[in-house]
Amino acid sequence: MSTVVATETYEALNLNPEPLQPHILAAATVVFGSDYYAGQRETINLSGFVQMNKWPMPGFEHRVDDDGRAEFETELISAPEIGIKGYSYTLDDRIQILSNPFKPNTGYVRQVIPGRNFPAYFHIRRFGILETSTKRMVHKDVISMQAVIEDIPPWKKPLSSPYLGKPRGDGPLTVVPAPSVVAGQNLPQAWYPADEFNEAIPGTDPAVFFAESTGPCMSFLVDPSIIMQTTVEGRITVEVDGVTEVIDLAGEHLKAAGAEILLFGPDKHDDGAGVLAQLARLAIVGQSKAFGGRVMLRVSWPRPSEGTLGEGSEPELSVVRYPADLDFDANFELATPAGPLYADHSVHLSGSLNDLDPEGTELKMHGVDTPLVTKDGVVKGRLTGARLQLQAAIVGERATVAV
Repeated sequence: MSTVVATETYEALNLNPEPLQPHILAAATVVFGSDYYAGQRETINLSGFVQMNKWPMPGFEHRVDDDGRAEFETELISAPEIGIKGYSYTLDDRIQILSNPFKPNTGYVRQVIPGRNFPAYFHIRRFGILETSTKRMVHKDVISMQAVIEDIPPWKKPLSSPYLGKPRGDGPLTVVPAPSVVAGQNLPQAWYPADEFNEAIPGTDPAVFFAESTGPCMSFLVDPSIIMQTTVEGRITVEVDGVTEVIDLAGEHLKAAGAEILLFGPDKHDDGAGVLAQLARLAIVGQSKAFGGRVMLRVSWPRPSEGTLGEGSEPELSVVRYPADLDFDANFELATPAGPLYADHSVHLSGSLNDLDPEGTELKMHGVDTPLVTKDGVVKGRLTGARLQLQAAIVGERATVAV
């Protein structure tokens, strides 16, 4: 038998000599405080956009090693508007993660099998900056992040889970990322208060840690047609120990709270006609007597809240007829003073979108309610109703990051 030896290199892809600026969905499991073992743990959903410079742009190389394995160089760059953001229940504040402009955020794409372009290793040595409205923090050691990708750009299938499976909980848990999902490798990492040169201030204690589970911005790239970032006022109804409570909630998109909704036209997915939708991020906060204080409704990171817009037969987003039905099977989670609770199953949210400006749309929960359980499955209450009123919004093909 003869063996055929593949001789592909990345030159065959004819990549454009220009940067990529894709939308990114991410999560970080953060432990707050100076003591990693005693701090409060929270998984925070983030999103935004990144800029990746790469070969064949000037200054970046393509090479083939002695084993016939091709690779090319990449770099994440930093700018005030380029990064990812989310809202922390623990801090009751926004967080934003950027690349450190004073340190190299470099990496590569490399063939797994010599002579075959895909699958490929994707690797970045990450130096980050973590900002809140009052703090700026950096980590001392480089964070190594990697994935196995199947294409360039490595778009993740819309509405799919970032894991091979759907775990519950903010961790600790074993991370088994799906293809094209980047995950941190050398964790945990401590983040320290930073000076104006983005160096850790000597003698200071760490303020947060990126924990081993979920990773520092475990992330993937998506290619939506439209991104909606919207302020939300909402109301949920819960039942706890036989008592019903209505909880008013709110979140402002300019503070990285509220909601992010992604729309994928048929040219952005491989599921035929129709427009897919995802409730990608949600953070609305209120006060609850039943749960003993401040609570925050969010959507699950491991279990995407998937949906549709329109009738399902549209050949492209531009022909959707308005008003159009907007439907989600939402996987909710509720952060509480005693720890996060997880909806045992998805609930159906539906509303009517008058056009691509979501302001005025109300999404209402229909159908069966769901138990709210701990990560171990202990029932602590039930979610029996939900209304989300979408308000002022930024709508476009790119997510606004700077606040």
